[in-house]
Amino acid sequence: MPGFTHLKNAQPISFAHYLLAYYEMLKRDKKRFLNNLDLLDESPLGAAALSGTSYKINRNYTSKKLGFKKPTDNSIDSVSDRDFAIDFLYASAVCAMHLSRLAEDFIILNSDAYKLISFKDSMLTGSSIMPQKKNPDPAELIRGRTGINYGKLNSILTIMKGLPISYFKDLQDDKSLVFDGYDTLKDTLIMSLELINNLKPSKERMYKMANEGFTTATDFADYLVKEKKLSFRQSYDISSKLVNYAEKNNKNLDKISLNELRKFNKSLDKSVLKIFNVKNSMNSKSSYGGTAEKNIKKMIKKYKKEAR
Repeated sequence: MPGFTHLKNAQPISFAHYLLAYYEMLKRDKKRFLNNLDLLDESPLGAAALSGTSYKINRNYTSKKLGFKKPTDNSIDSVSDRDFAIDFLYASAVCAMHLSRLAEDFIILNSDAYKLISFKDSMLTGSSIMPQKKNPDPAELIRGRTGINYGKLNSILTIMKGLPISYFKDLQDDKSLVFDGYDTLKDTLIMSLELINNLKPSKERMYKMANEGFTTATDFADYLVKEKKLSFRQSYDISSKLVNYAEKNNKNLDKISLNELRKFNKSLDKSVLKIFNVKNSMNSKSSYGGTAEKNIKKMIKKYKKEAR
């Protein structure tokens, strides 16, 4: 399929590589939630109202009995701290944002303008007056609910920003914000999983569109640098002229003959023709993290190990 920049065809990539980009985002989200759990693993029991307690308790003992790693170190901070709630709502907002980007991509790729993916009818709804419509409502709901998660985070930050240290009644609103934020993100995750499980890539359309927009022009420039020892500035200029020629003659780059190519560099031989193949282009990006098929297979094995 074409990879996009500015929603314009850029370079050939695999659909798997595209999806794994979101895996990376969600993996970072998981780390944020785990860090949130680690930071709140301290027991406030014994902080009392704000100054500690005169009762002879062993806070290390009670912390362990309650399943905490350790007791909090400062009694005033114990009653006034809501960083754990802020951290959770921040992690939720970032995760929701990632899922919103995925939903927006799905909406675009599913649109009649692109037709690169489709969904089962169970994921779609009709129009109130147009019987032909199949709208990706779950993706739109995911996109919209992100604003709710943003709102919860902004609310608690606003509550906290003007509070002097110690306890105030304002802090009681942290619970509804956290619980509602959790429920909203949970719904978003469930809908996202349903969308992914009911998605079908349109392989022929992806391949066809990958050949449009002169997506292998950079490969040609790179070829001239590596094989003909030209500077990239020179190679870029030659490749640009080739694109202009192809555009004027209404041809894809892979349909241009060797004789035509030699108009731009006389030393070209038939080996240059293979670089205009979009699959060859994709598989040439073999640097770590690149879209080459062999990389994808290695990364999937790596991800499966991480998930165990």
